[in-house]
Amino acid sequence: MTTLFPRARALAACALMAAALAGCAASGVNRGDLNVISLQEEWQLGRQIERQLAGQLKLVNDPVMLGYVRQVGQKIVQQTEMANLPWTFHVVADPAINAFNTPGGHIYVNTGLLAKAENAAELAGVMAHEVSHGISRHGTERLSKSYGFNLGAGLLLGQNSSALEQMAAQVVGAGSFAKFSRADEREADKLGVRYMYAAGYNPDGMATMFQKLMGERSSRPGSVEKFFSTHPLTEERIANVRAEAKKLPRKPNLATNDAGFSKARQAASRYGR
Repeated sequence: MTTLFPRARALAACALMAAALAGCAASGVNRGDLNVISLQEEWQLGRQIERQLAGQLKLVNDPVMLGYVRQVGQKIVQQTEMANLPWTFHVVADPAINAFNTPGGHIYVNTGLLAKAENAAELAGVMAHEVSHGISRHGTERLSKSYGFNLGAGLLLGQNSSALEQMAAQVVGAGSFAKFSRADEREADKLGVRYMYAAGYNPDGMATMFQKLMGERSSRPGSVEKFFSTHPLTEERIANVRAEAKKLPRKPNLATNDAGFSKARQAASRYGR
């Protein structure tokens, strides 16, 4: 079982059983995993975590970078089953190559990722992967498995500010809301390939970006430490991504690059690589 931060789980197990008997919130796309937090509650929780992170992360308001990341993100989100919900995209001034999502439709992209990606499809691949974690509700699934209904209700009612602070500290320290399972990663890869393809991006970009991350781990391990610690990446995953992309019908005009990406990457390079 994956945990977000250490705490006894005996009470949580009882709460989970009670919630299961009472009827639980639907989980993400094609998922059967238990989730005791409703979709509405998740977006509420997301706003609370966003406020916590705003004071702990160095967020970038550069209109070129932020505007481009939002543009790419919204194109991807519009292909998903949660296109009607409000999604928010953030840029973090951090040279580490990373991106992560938090519950409630929040995606954070480091300047280091923008600077490392060589084209728009590679950036879109990582962002589609993170959006897919959100669509699948992996974050609140992990929260539900670890703590059950009692903690979730306390958070949503504003009765557990210390837990919110711990969550924000976890995100800042680890570069992710939770450590995802291999099944979570496979699902996010599979959905991400489909979403980026539907948004008009060459799905091969996800595989080439993951391959670059594998190479970066060999040459500069510190630059991708957070990504690998929370997103287990293997050659098998990359092969699976390529296989998923090959299943999709070939269609003309799939974007690999665009002018907006070049400008955003140039702006990101000022923050270090």
